[in-house]
Amino acid sequence: MNKLWQKNNKVSALVEKFTIGNDQAMDQYLAAYDVLGSIAHTTMLSEVGLLTAIEQTKLKKALVDIYQKIQAGAFTLDSGVEDIHSQVEMMLTESLGDIGKKIHSARSRNDQVLVDIKLFLRAELISMSNAIQTFFTLLQEKSEAHKNDLLPGYTHLQLAMPSSFGLWLGAYAESLVDDMTMVQAAYTIVNKNPLGSAAGYGSSFPINRKRTTELLGFDALNYNVVYAQMGRGKAERVTAMALANIADTLSKLSMDACLFMNQNFAFIQFPDELTTGSSIMPHKKNPDVFELIRSYCNRIKALPNEIMMMTTNLPSGYHRDLQLLKEHLFPAFTQLKNCIEMASLMIQHMEVKKDLLEDPKYQYLFSVEEVNKLVAGGMPFRDAYKQVGLDIEAGKFTYSTQIKHTHEGSIGNLCTTQIAASMQKVMASMEIVKVEQQIKQLLKL
Repeated sequence: MNKLWQKNNKVSALVEKFTIGNDQAMDQYLAAYDVLGSIAHTTMLSEVGLLTAIEQTKLKKALVDIYQKIQAGAFTLDSGVEDIHSQVEMMLTESLGDIGKKIHSARSRNDQVLVDIKLFLRAELISMSNAIQTFFTLLQEKSEAHKNDLLPGYTHLQLAMPSSFGLWLGAYAESLVDDMTMVQAAYTIVNKNPLGSAAGYGSSFPINRKRTTELLGFDALNYNVVYAQMGRGKAERVTAMALANIADTLSKLSMDACLFMNQNFAFIQFPDELTTGSSIMPHKKNPDVFELIRSYCNRIKALPNEIMMMTTNLPSGYHRDLQLLKEHLFPAFTQLKNCIEMASLMIQHMEVKKDLLEDPKYQYLFSVEEVNKLVAGGMPFRDAYKQVGLDIEAGKFTYSTQIKHTHEGSIGNLCTTQIAASMQKVMASMEIVKVEQQIKQLLKL
């Protein structure tokens, strides 16, 4: 295997196989971002006099060509090449000769992979934000459409108080606002430039780290070069926690949907083509989509703890342990976005049962309403509570299914507009358009 760092000694084949592991496959995720980092780095090198203008022009043209191949799906790592960094440098050396060998000046594979991961995580967090925004909008639309359709509310899985489909769906919409706040926090941590930290102790070359920060659209530097390396593991862990929060929202929604679709509840139903059947029970309509969303999301919820444990007790500096963080985190973005897409499909086609609470079996949902009516008429709450309780025990309880809740966030006042404004505020704080424009500018020849 070709290794840029190798000297005359040979590495044992067993050691080589074990240490490389699944890194080639994981590096495919990083390919485009490795090229972007190299464009920024070589641009800066030319500006500080470590490359000539002609060399930089040739390198950028070749790097943009590689980037376009990656975007077109026409790029793979050669079987004999160790990693994405080596692949790109060897391709440049093959086409440009000695000029290609100059791109690693003032850089280590440590800060190279750091910037690749930061750029990858940033792009995936942007993509995830867009997916969340779309699902959020759908939930709010359905919440408004069903705001007058009442639904049993439960505590301890026992009948509690009246709810509505609008209130239920709106709850998950607002949950996504808090989830996006965690995404925004992860984005803020990720969107700092580690390039120039080299192996974790900086460089004697007169590099301009602020320039690469600007070129790559980062908000700021990881200033301290030791901390830039220590940030490996933290960025992944914080990002995993953001994904886990989204996964938790989807998992809970999926569990609700599985319950509500059950014949003993019969609150919602879906078209036959969105459910599955049984090999022996002809009546079955199984919520397989929601069950798989629940399982995928519960697995993603374990990611922060997995990363926490893998980085436990590591001292400062780089360690090969960090290589393995990619293997479950990188695919999780696609898995979670797939879950959001499928949940959107199901909610889009969900039918709700009307007039559910007219059924006498739900009569005790209205006990609090009757207590409150007595209190509104002047009776002390404890006396009203006792009277309604005695009526229930004596079989004399009477009630009305007409309810009027007006306070913020209640059945009659969902605050959909205010929740939408909260989501917009979080999304705007990430300045996604600014980053996308900067990357387009970086790729211009």
